Amino acid sequence: MALNIKNDETQKLAQELAKLTGESMTAAITEAVRERLDRVRSQHGAGLADRLLKIGKECAAHLGEPFRSIDHGSSCITRKGCRDDYRYIRNSRNPSG
Repeated sequence: MALNIKNDETQKLAQELAKLTGESMTAAITEAVRERLDRVRSQHGAGLADRLLKIGKECAAHLGEPFRSIDHGSSCITRKGCRDDYRYIRNSRNPSG
């Protein structure tokens, strides 16, 4: 199947890409389309869990100590109430409380 590019800008971009990469125009266009398709698929395919993990990672990058390295398992609220390290975190934000 043939692909006939009738857009001058697209033709120039493809030629420049092929020249810079040392690939044929066909190889350069194939790789460019493959990379773009992978990006689009990953953006559309990202489920809620993936988006939430991404948000969490972005937020974590802004956290300082002791919040960044806390053992989250030890800071869980149990049936008996809050654990000591939860009180520590709360009190470190508000020393008077």
